[in-house]
Amino acid sequence: MGQDTKASMNYIPTIGLEIHAELKTKSKMFCSCKNDPLEQHPNVNICPICMAHPGTLPVANKDAIYKVMQVGLALGCTISERSKFDRKNYFYPDLPKGYQISQYDMPFCKGGKLKIGERDVQITRVHLEEDTGRLAHPVGAEYSLVDFNRAGVPLMELVTEPDITSAKEASAFAQELQLILRYLGVSDADMERGQMRVEANISVRPEGQEKLGTKVEVKNLNSFRSVHDAIEFEIKRQTEALDSRTKVIQVTMGWNSTTGATFVQREKESAHDYRYFPEPDLPPLRFSKEQIRTLQVQLPELPQARRGRFQKEYRLSSNEIEVFVGQKDLGEYFEKVISELGPNLSKERVHKLIKLSANYILSDLLGLLEKASVVGEDFLITPENFAELVLLIEEGKVSSAIAKTVLKEMFAKGGDPSHIIEDKGLTQVIDEKKIQSIAQEIIKKNSKAVEDYKKGKENSLQFLVGQMMAQTKGTVSPDLANQILRTLLTIN
Repeated sequence: MGQDTKASMNYIPTIGLEIHAELKTKSKMFCSCKNDPLEQHPNVNICPICMAHPGTLPVANKDAIYKVMQVGLALGCTISERSKFDRKNYFYPDLPKGYQISQYDMPFCKGGKLKIGERDVQITRVHLEEDTGRLAHPVGAEYSLVDFNRAGVPLMELVTEPDITSAKEASAFAQELQLILRYLGVSDADMERGQMRVEANISVRPEGQEKLGTKVEVKNLNSFRSVHDAIEFEIKRQTEALDSRTKVIQVTMGWNSTTGATFVQREKESAHDYRYFPEPDLPPLRFSKEQIRTLQVQLPELPQARRGRFQKEYRLSSNEIEVFVGQKDLGEYFEKVISELGPNLSKERVHKLIKLSANYILSDLLGLLEKASVVGEDFLITPENFAELVLLIEEGKVSSAIAKTVLKEMFAKGGDPSHIIEDKGLTQVIDEKKIQSIAQEIIKKNSKAVEDYKKGKENSLQFLVGQMMAQTKGTVSPDLANQILRTLLTIN
């Protein structure tokens, strides 16, 4: 009975996130070295300043500061009119100074929130610091190598309140933040390239207990899948420990995606372990209300606003909207296509054309894009030509089969759809007498399918329609072919 009671106890997880994102600036945070996350050659984007040579002095990157403040404004944070940098002291082989220039008690952004589903996740702060270098551990070697190209790159850190209640919600928060960073243009936030890293603070407490449980931090989660799975595992591990009356220790954990388990890295440091103090080589910073207001008006449309607008203006499904919001360039292309559909159309027809455009972009065009990995200038289909193709489909001048063929040709070589249809002889056959003649020929050549249809096998009719589509290269409407075949089979 005792075991059953313990097993049935409910626990409440509490999760807070710390998310780092490398900012997209031309130079590093405190020197003029190139900020190039794609550089493959080690130790080429370095200088005496980011390598902490004696006598060198840092100069703060204004662009990086403004980018962090824009993130804060997008999240509804309070922007500090007075701020400063601090020294965070700790030793690690890829930290040239032996300390990190960061922010402690006067960050650029305080408060704020991000809506996830129906809940607002509260944000504690958004601040700015410099990134560390990278360590490489050659297999089988008894040494490690250090690449300092990343050392000194501007690094934004966002800290949430312990406000998240599940692994799913934590992953959704990270994904939404990534979208916002990309919409703002402040970071590519590519997790596979290390441009965005997530750390999760997780605790579990028995239901009804107000005091939070012991917090465990899981470091450097580099994919949304890892964020979800590591939190799920840690909740389960802590729950089982509490069930067995084992004490949960406050430690820093790593995540092994191969084994699907967390592992202990070190005991968790406290703020006093870092011995924060104001950075003596950088002056305090002041911002006027006008500077902050200017940054506010420069904010672009953000993901949540775009969701609402796409739903209101285009009446798309939630799944369609999520693709257009998640792939910003594709959403912008869709809107350019809609703008090319022409004036003086009825509301009903406009809605039909919008649905057709969305369907062909999200199915056929997106499929071609994913296979070819086409980006930027390599994309040859202009919004005007895509809109023309949609109008031809809606007007019944091309069948779905012809449209797919034309779209592939446009994708490969560009060009006007009407010209492609003419050059390739894909003009839609609308002469019913001609279609009847083709249908009669198909019936004569496929007596077995005709017999099967007359015995009630409906699939045989679809076979005959397919034969007609093949013979006419898709220039006959499938609906019309179906109708004429059905009529002739009934007569015969």
